[in-house]
Amino acid sequence: MDDSTKPGLSRRDFLKTTAGTTAGAVAGSILVGRAAAAEPGILPASAKILGANDRIHFAVVGTKGMGGGHLNNLLNQLATDNVEVAGVCDVWTRAREQAAAAAKLAGDAAVSDYRRLLDNKDIDAVVIATPDHWHATMAVAAMEAGKHVYVEKPMTRYLDEAFTLYDVARRTNRLVQVGSQGCSDPKYLRSRELVKDGRYGKLLWAQGSYCRNNPTGEWNYELHPEATAQTIDWAQWLGDAPKRPFSAERYFRWRKYWDYGTGVIGDLWPHRLHPLMLGMNLLEFPRQVSCVGGNLCNTDAGPNEAGEPYGEPREVADVTLATIEFGSGAMIFLAGSTTNERGIEDVVRYQKANLTLGGGRLNVIPERPFVDEIEASDETPPDAGESHAKHMRNFIMAMRDSVQPSCNVELGLRVQAIVSMAEASYRKGRSVGFDEKKRSIV
Repeated sequence: MDDSTKPGLSRRDFLKTTAGTTAGAVAGSILVGRAAAAEPGILPASAKILGANDRIHFAVVGTKGMGGGHLNNLLNQLATDNVEVAGVCDVWTRAREQAAAAAKLAGDAAVSDYRRLLDNKDIDAVVIATPDHWHATMAVAAMEAGKHVYVEKPMTRYLDEAFTLYDVARRTNRLVQVGSQGCSDPKYLRSRELVKDGRYGKLLWAQGSYCRNNPTGEWNYELHPEATAQTIDWAQWLGDAPKRPFSAERYFRWRKYWDYGTGVIGDLWPHRLHPLMLGMNLLEFPRQVSCVGGNLCNTDAGPNEAGEPYGEPREVADVTLATIEFGSGAMIFLAGSTTNERGIEDVVRYQKANLTLGGGRLNVIPERPFVDEIEASDETPPDAGESHAKHMRNFIMAMRDSVQPSCNVELGLRVQAIVSMAEASYRKGRSVGFDEKKRSIV
C-alpha cells in the first residue's frame, strides 16, 4: 500500500493527492473547485467507448448486503444485458470467497484491496457498496482509472468529498449513478414531464417520509462468528476513519455510528430526496436546512415482550424531521423513523394542483379554484415500480448510449448537500445555510 492511501492519511489529503495507486491506476491530480475542473468531453486514455453490442465488464466492491444484491442481479436478472462481473473486492475473506465463487472468479479478480481491480483495463464500471466513508475515495479512484461508477447512497460521507467527486466526474467524463433506485421508477420520470411546462402553476412545497419500526433496533445485523480480526482486513476497512480496535459490532452495524454513516439522514432519506426532486424537476442547492430529532427509543429499558433488546446504545437518531428551503422558494418537509412505520403521504403541491406519489401511483388532483382548468387524472405509467435491477439497467443503458443516468452526479450532489446540512443541523442543534460559491455549509 503506497503512502497516498494507507490508513492514517486524511480523506482530504487522499482526494487531493497526485500520487498513483500501487500500479498507477489513480494518476494525475484530482482538482477541487468548479474553476479548476476541466470541461468534460475528453475521455481518459484508459477509457473505451461502449457500443450497443459491447459486453460491459463490472467490478463489485463490497459484496455483503447491498453489494451482494447487486452482484446477484448482474449475474442473474441482468445476464441478458450482455454484462459480466470481472472482479470482486471485499475485506472479509468469507464474503470475498463467496462472491468469487458465485462469479466464477479466481486469482487477481478477487481481492481485498479495491485498487488492484482498477489496473484491469477490461473493467468498464465499478459498483461501490461499501460503508459511506469509502464512497468518495473509491469513486474518484475508479473515475481516474477510466471507469464509470455506480455508488450506493448517500453519494459521499461528507460534502467536500461530493464536490470533489463531481469535479472529477466532469473532468474525466465518467458517468455516475447514485443507488437510489426510485429514480428509475417511471412514475417520477412521468412526473417530471408533467411539471416541466409549469401547467400546475408555482411549485410550493413537497412532503415525504421513510419510516420503519424495528423492535430490536435498526441496522443490528448478525455478528457472524467467522468475522474476526484474522479474517477481516480491519485497517483497510477503517481507511481514514478514526482508528479503533477491531469491532464486529462496528463492522456489521456501521450505520449506527457517525464515523461511517448518518443513519436515517443518509441511509433512508436519499430514497425520498432523489426521486422526489427528480419528479419535481427541481435541480437546486438548498438555501437552508433545519433538522431535529433524537434517540427516542435508544434506552437501556431492558428486553421487549419477545425477550429481545430494545433500543440498544447507538449514536445516530432513530427519529428525525427536516425542513428544506430552496432559493426559488420551494420547500420540502421530510420525516424519518426506525421506531414507527407510520409515514406521511408523498405529495408535491403546486398553486393549481397536487401530485400524489404514494402507493406506487401518480395522481393529479386539482386545487378547488382551478378544477375548470386542471383535470384530475391517474398518470401512473404501466411499468411503474422501482427495483435495484431496473436502476442498474438504467445505468447500463446510459453507458451504452453515452447519456446521463437517472440518478446522476448533478442530482446526487444537490441531495448530498441536503444530507450533509441535515446532519450538521441535527448535531449542532440549529438551522444551517449553504454558500454555493464557497461550496460550504454556513
